[in-house]
Amino acid sequence: MNILIAAVGGQGAVLASKVLGKLAQNIGKDVKVSEVHGMSQRGGSVVAHVKFGDKIYSPVVEKGSADIVLAFELLEGARYTDYLKENGILISNTQKISPMPVIIGAVEYPKDIKQKIKEDNITAKFVDALDVAKQAGNIKTVNTVLIGLLAKNSPIEKDEWLKAIKETVPERFLEVNLKAFEMGYSLN
Repeated sequence: MNILIAAVGGQGAVLASKVLGKLAQNIGKDVKVSEVHGMSQRGGSVVAHVKFGDKIYSPVVEKGSADIVLAFELLEGARYTDYLKENGILISNTQKISPMPVIIGAVEYPKDIKQKIKEDNITAKFVDALDVAKQAGNIKTVNTVLIGLLAKNSPIEKDEWLKAIKETVPERFLEVNLKAFEMGYSLN
C-alpha cells in the first residue's frame, strides 16, 4: 500500500503518517515513512509518504504508484494527483487554505478544482472534513476524520485502525480523535 499525504503545515500530516506507520507495524507489515516538510511554519505544503507491504525498499512514493492520495486541503490534493496509480483514489478535504501567492494577491486560488479532477477521470472522494472535525469537538482533528474515511475504504479491519490511533495520539487528545475517526468512518 502506497499512501501520499498532502497537507498544509499545521494540519496534522505528521501525526497521520505516524498513525499509518503504527497501523502497518501492528498488522505485521514492513513499513517505511518519509516525512517531507515544506514551509510548514508559514502554512506551506507538507507531504508525507507511507509505504507498507511484505517488503518495502524505498520510503518514497513515486509518481504513478500511490494507491491513495490523502489530501487535507483541496489544492494540495490537486497538486499530487499525478502520484496516483491507475485505479488509485484521491481522498480530499474540501477545505481551501490560500497559499502565500494567493495571500499576497499574485495569483487567484484556482477555481473548479473538484470539477477538473473529475474531468481527469480520477476517482475521488471529497468531504468537508473541517466541518466534521468541528462537530467532533476540535478543528485539529481534520486529519483523523480523513483517516476514518481512508479506513472505511481499506481492507484493514476497523479495530486495527482504532488500536493504531490509541497507540499514537497523545492521551489528552485521544477521546476527540476517536470521535473524529468514527465520524469520518461513517462517511461514504
